[in-house]
Amino acid sequence: MRIGKLLVAFLIVTLIVPGASAIAEQSWAGRFDRPQQGFAPASTVLRDGTPATVRLDAAPISSAEQFLASWARNDLAVGHPHFSGAVGLLAHDGVVVDRYATGQALRYADATGNELPADEQVPMRPDTIFDLASITKLFTSIAVMQLVEAGQVELSEPVAKYLPEFATNGKEQVTVEQLLTHTSGLDADPKPSLWQGYPDIPSRRRAVLDSPLVHVPGSTYLYSDINLMTLGFLVEQLTGSPLDDVVRDRITEPLGMRDTGYRPPASELDRIAATEYEADPPRGLVRGQVHDENAWALGGVSGHAGIFSTAGDLAVLAQTILNGGVYRGARILRPETVRLMLTNHNTGFPGDDHGLGFELDQMFYMGALSSPVTAGHTGFTGTTLVIDLQSRSIAILLTNRVHPTRNWGSINLARETWATSLARAMAVRPARGPDAWFSGLGNLGTATLTTPALHPAGSAHVDFDAFVDTETADPLVLESSADGVTWQAVPVRAAGPGAPEGSVLTLSGHGHRAWWRVAAEVPASGQVIIRWRYSTDASYTGRGVSVDGVRVTSTNGMLLDGERAPSSLSAVNWVQKSR
Repeated sequence: MRIGKLLVAFLIVTLIVPGASAIAEQSWAGRFDRPQQGFAPASTVLRDGTPATVRLDAAPISSAEQFLASWARNDLAVGHPHFSGAVGLLAHDGVVVDRYATGQALRYADATGNELPADEQVPMRPDTIFDLASITKLFTSIAVMQLVEAGQVELSEPVAKYLPEFATNGKEQVTVEQLLTHTSGLDADPKPSLWQGYPDIPSRRRAVLDSPLVHVPGSTYLYSDINLMTLGFLVEQLTGSPLDDVVRDRITEPLGMRDTGYRPPASELDRIAATEYEADPPRGLVRGQVHDENAWALGGVSGHAGIFSTAGDLAVLAQTILNGGVYRGARILRPETVRLMLTNHNTGFPGDDHGLGFELDQMFYMGALSSPVTAGHTGFTGTTLVIDLQSRSIAILLTNRVHPTRNWGSINLARETWATSLARAMAVRPARGPDAWFSGLGNLGTATLTTPALHPAGSAHVDFDAFVDTETADPLVLESSADGVTWQAVPVRAAGPGAPEGSVLTLSGHGHRAWWRVAAEVPASGQVIIRWRYSTDASYTGRGVSVDGVRVTSTNGMLLDGERAPSSLSAVNWVQKSR
């Protein structure tokens, strides 16, 4: 009877109160600990706002901006920045909460790092156009899946069925799916490079199609440009149109992505970020032409590289994926197709999770947004796209890290930091009471949360809630000691989504985004001290660890109630937080 009354009340509120259904739909907004199932409403359109608009904490985002700014300045140790400049965009629940630009789109005159005069340098701006490099692969993959929807391609069929010229050097049975998941057995890239070994575009295309296998198809994961080059040719074969026209007509124009495409016009050169100063091949400063040499050798259009875009345009593509393939009424993919693209097809290759075109669950650049259903891709020029279905979030970081040379090092820490800032901006609400103990250590840190000396009658029973978002190398451990000097790990059992099975000595993991209820029995003969120790390695990735609802009991009653008396716990590198 009570349930019926509540249902009627909900219907009345929904019908009478303007926006009530929207409030119900968005009750999860800004929450990291309430992962969503399924796609965002198909009507979701990006709009500008602030972190507060969607209940985010602005502080982690501001800190990440400062990090990017520092990386665009000269590092005193090496004499140059990590990247000349960057543009970042963060969006959550349909709201763009941050657009940030730092550094220079054009800064250097040559490969050795001599700077242009200040009045010839060009600052980054939010609408700077970048060479996306391998993020191009996502556009090609979408074009292929449109052909699958149209019944022109079957994923399980050999590529040679649609592209007969591909059936050379033992590739007769390589499937379309294997190209999309990088399990085809093809090498990483053509050898020699297309511009070195072949005189013209027809011979270069032929060289791609003639590429030999280096592994048995389906036996190995090997990320390969040849896979997507081949799929680009397949799209052209079946549509009868050049790949750049297909991408424009079937993806970017329907979505209103006006700054996205191959071979940007010369009129936009002042908005384009410079890439490398190349002597081999002798191209000089590359700006406005594709950086990738093989794509350049194919005339600037290839399935693996060549598309230019802005952070704003990429956000539209990302929101289209979050919406299940539609944006502003323009549908480019069916929801079931998007779901298939974001399903891990590489379960046989742990760590190399891959959908159809999309990479999945890669913490090295997705940071704390990473999960089994978080999708994205990176580009060699310094570009990154992360799409988090569970929080309906987007993290885009575009840099020109190869300007003026590719030899100035990795920017993966910047990629991870930018994505993690959005995860940390979302709340993890306490499991019990107004606050919980939280530790968000950086690299090589240790946090301890310690009870006073307890005196159980026999063993002590420990119960607590834990929210853990770490790598396996950064565990939470429950420990006991008789003297506070010598400590021993205590086996625990955890229950909840993503929790480890059975009894374990450490708690770690990411992507589940749920509180676990944890229990342990601590043998004791007299005095015992219990502590929670959280340690990180030299390269920490994750959102951190929270502990709540601590209770220690024995047959002689309650020994410690962390909710009633939190001050009884001694905290080092833990703080009490309400979110």
